[in-house]
Amino acid sequence: MTQRIRKAVFPVAGLGTRFLPATKTVPKEMLPIIDRPLIQYAVDEAVEAGCDTLIFVTNRYKHAIGDYFDKAYELEDKLEASGKLELLDKVRNPLPKGVRAIFVTQGEALGLGHAVLCAKPIVGDEPFAVMLPDDMIVNQGGDGALKQMAEAHAATGASQIAVQDVEPSKTASYGIVATDAFDGRSGKINAMVEKPKPEDAPSNLGVVGRYVLDGSIFKLLEETKPGAGGEIQLTDAIATLLKQKPVHAYRFQGTRFDCGAHIGLVEATIHYALQSEKIGDAAAEAMRNALKELGVRASA
Repeated sequence: MTQRIRKAVFPVAGLGTRFLPATKTVPKEMLPIIDRPLIQYAVDEAVEAGCDTLIFVTNRYKHAIGDYFDKAYELEDKLEASGKLELLDKVRNPLPKGVRAIFVTQGEALGLGHAVLCAKPIVGDEPFAVMLPDDMIVNQGGDGALKQMAEAHAATGASQIAVQDVEPSKTASYGIVATDAFDGRSGKINAMVEKPKPEDAPSNLGVVGRYVLDGSIFKLLEETKPGAGGEIQLTDAIATLLKQKPVHAYRFQGTRFDCGAHIGLVEATIHYALQSEKIGDAAAEAMRNALKELGVRASA
């Protein structure tokens, strides 16, 4: 019987240099999409998928994420005293009951593979998820990407790697997989290449930041030699894993926003602003007015 996915690893030790100077004091995972930090959307997706243990791999300097999931006694007291109970609930309960957050320090910035390896003492040898909060995936009205992948894992027992179709000219920005014929949304991976040139890419299926991995990946990460920059790459360990056990590419339902880039963060903010019951109409009007001021014809 396939074990259900109970644990999710969030590698959040990066410095977020693309968003400096804002990320000098605010971790990129705490940058807001309207009124919620980026990390909250990823956490909600993990909880929806059935995860009850969330492992944040961070560095010694990033305290804001831990503070966000901790108690804020003075703020909570003020909100309660002023009768702002809806806000109080949002501040007091970023995690549902029965879900715990565990923080692990990555001593050195040695790559995504090393960050995942830091979670080994907590995960053990069971299957688990890896979520990169930079990749926000929205499936309006349907199951989140990780829940889709967890169900695929339960049905097949295979590790699952989220993929999306990317423009051939952009393969050098992604890990690219080659697969056997897809069955529905899934296909067995037979090769994985990290950031190939378009002429060398085996397909246009790019890996994005959701993984459901067999616990044996930890041993492979321990045996993976550092690559460029002295970093241990998760894709290198997965390339070894797929020679030993089935690993499937999963083409998820939903829209991905690359919030590790400025335009992706803007796109995600626009999406949620327009979807908001509170500010949706006002946001649409503000955007139309801004486009008119720039001399661009906006459709009503």
